[in-house]
Amino acid sequence: MTPALARLRECYLRAQLAGDRREAVRLLLEDGLGAGARVEELQDHVVRAAQDEIGRLWQLNRVSIAQEHLATAISQLSLAALFERATPRPALGKRVLLACVEGELHELPARLVADVLELDGFEVRYLGANVPTDELVGEVQAEQPDLIGLSVTMSFNLPALRAAVVGVRGAGERPLFIGGHAIRWSPGLARELDVAEAGSSPAEQVATARRLAGVAS
Repeated sequence: MTPALARLRECYLRAQLAGDRREAVRLLLEDGLGAGARVEELQDHVVRAAQDEIGRLWQLNRVSIAQEHLATAISQLSLAALFERATPRPALGKRVLLACVEGELHELPARLVADVLELDGFEVRYLGANVPTDELVGEVQAEQPDLIGLSVTMSFNLPALRAAVVGVRGAGERPLFIGGHAIRWSPGLARELDVAEAGSSPAEQVATARRLAGVAS
């Protein structure tokens, strides 16, 4: 990360903690894009990095649940502003379905992946937070995606991830990848489930999706 992006992340984090939505978006658009930063850099090194710090502060009891929710809402708004101003790459002709597993309410990591992949040229079907397994399977059958991504942040939702993998596989064989903080805390889980890990950076996520979908990088 460049020093300029690191400074921007700190300013953005302060705007989040102050609950200042307009300042947070202004920082990204004017001090970020206006200074030559790429959308992908701002998504990863500013919004995602600041949100990770919010999560760390929450774990330390230094911010409340309400403050964490406020910060997350600001990041959702910020991502939407960046998405509107990004120029997507040519369509790849591949459809990806993304969802948070049943019970998982932390949707920002999956939203980031959805934005990254759509801007890379994938046709994205993003289902959001807390998708019941039977509803997920129904969407897979209806949409017939080329690949599926599942997100889980909290470790207590790992049983739901296992159920989702089983359910999706029952709807037909297709590539699967998983991501989220709970995956990082569970080394070997992807190998156990025989699925791919999404990766932690946009470049890794794009490379994983392209490889699974049979698209040249």
